[in-house]
Amino acid sequence: MTPISPEERQRVRDLLEVLTRTKSVSGSEDEIASFLENVLEDFGYSVKREKNNVLVNPNKNLIVTAHMDTVPIKREFSLDAAYAYGTGSCDDKASITAILEALREIEELNFGIALFYDEEENGTGSMEYAHRYRPKMAVVMEPTSLNVASTHYGSLEVIVRARGISAHGAHPEKGINAIEECIKFYYHVKSIPGIMSSMQMIRGGSDELVIPERCEGRIEVLFPPEIKSRDVIGAIVRGISHTISIEIKDSYDGTYSRRVDRLLEKALMSIGLIPKRAVMKSWTDALNLAKVGCDVVVWGPGELYRCHTEKERVSIDEIVIAKRALVALNKIVREEEC
Repeated sequence: MTPISPEERQRVRDLLEVLTRTKSVSGSEDEIASFLENVLEDFGYSVKREKNNVLVNPNKNLIVTAHMDTVPIKREFSLDAAYAYGTGSCDDKASITAILEALREIEELNFGIALFYDEEENGTGSMEYAHRYRPKMAVVMEPTSLNVASTHYGSLEVIVRARGISAHGAHPEKGINAIEECIKFYYHVKSIPGIMSSMQMIRGGSDELVIPERCEGRIEVLFPPEIKSRDVIGAIVRGISHTISIEIKDSYDGTYSRRVDRLLEKALMSIGLIPKRAVMKSWTDALNLAKVGCDVVVWGPGELYRCHTEKERVSIDEIVIAKRALVALNKIVREEEC
């Protein structure tokens, strides 16, 4: 691979800083959507603004996507010689930086661009785009350390509510502890073969020395594409006791890439990288696109496990490499008449 020049690094650092310092917590994307719209128009592209989705060539067979919103701020932006830090720096403004820097170099764009709003909360932007345009293929940019995530897990959320019987804290045998009932239910979910689960919120009890009669929790459940959401739901329901009620939210089956992953791998090889495969286990906009039959792959700079925390960071060099790969992908799309 051609060495990265100081000028390439500096352009990425400067743009990423502007994007990350532009706050865009889910539900507050107006400012960054306007900024992105203006930048793309300055590059000479015809831009469509649909609510806060910012689109270029939205009817193309292959689109490259990223999302502009972030979780609430855990850490402000900062830089050192190798990394950028701060909420949104990696998830997902590093990907937007790579897209914009690629578009700065591309003379004739052969794929579409979709920059979505509301990925972190409800996925509204990608849902609206998917149903309106029904793309055939998509590279969904999310942190994968530049590995090609051609397998995407399915997911669902379980809201669990437990109703117990209160009693004085000195006599737990006279009551039913709602917190313990929630925990028992969680371990039932966790025991289902082939899935991953995590209790991400639990709320109940007080400081009053009382056995709690109410508790509520939220469980995220992830599973490979060969396991279907309906079967996971069936297994979950079989563990419900008389103290438990549940609500299933955001149920999605997983998916495998069909062709788009190979196009991306070809682009990576053309710039001197050996592609590595990965699995995307988090919900992403790719699942909304896959629901309308889109062939999706997830790929981008950064380490997902650090995101949504004060440890979020991204390698400046990975962003440059991602930019180069997108420029190469544009040529491959033309050559293969995608």
